[in-house]
Amino acid sequence: MSDAQIRDAETADLDAITDIHNHAVEHTTAIWNENAVDVADRAAWLAARRERGYPVIVAVDETGVVGYASFGDWRPHSGYRHTVEHSVYVRDDQQGRGIGKALMIELIDRARRLGVHVMVAAVESGNLASIVLHKRLDFLQVGRMPQVGAKFGRWLDLTFLQLILDERPFPPESAPEPSDTDGAAE
Repeated sequence: MSDAQIRDAETADLDAITDIHNHAVEHTTAIWNENAVDVADRAAWLAARRERGYPVIVAVDETGVVGYASFGDWRPHSGYRHTVEHSVYVRDDQQGRGIGKALMIELIDRARRLGVHVMVAAVESGNLASIVLHKRLDFLQVGRMPQVGAKFGRWLDLTFLQLILDERPFPPESAPEPSDTDGAAE
């Protein structure tokens, strides 16, 4: 991967993250949104990820930020609390250098350290490079949903891949809810 270094994203990285995000919105089917965002949007996104304890990482070389990645809740219900969905984006002029793979390896490591059980990837089915990369990192293709999205005047299919991150046979006990009585006898 050349000389790019991976580190936690900083507020100073938001312009570059926004540019990479918007390029994907405007020119690819990697993001199924048709509207570009501003730096304030990405700042709110970064703050929300940090608040939830989820990483946002960047790959940086002498030209600046060349890619970014993160993961977050897969679904909002508590039963999915051990599963995350990730995103990885590489600056258009830096693709093919191994940056996406390096970012994913770091995300997988961080997910394991946080006790995540499953990492999910939702990839536009025509993005064969991303599907192959995931499979090389031991993700299994577990489903394909035809025509669930639309962009650039055509239907898009969605491929799901997942990586089980640990061998736990049962989920850990969930933390008890705090009581309204703060421990006072009833």
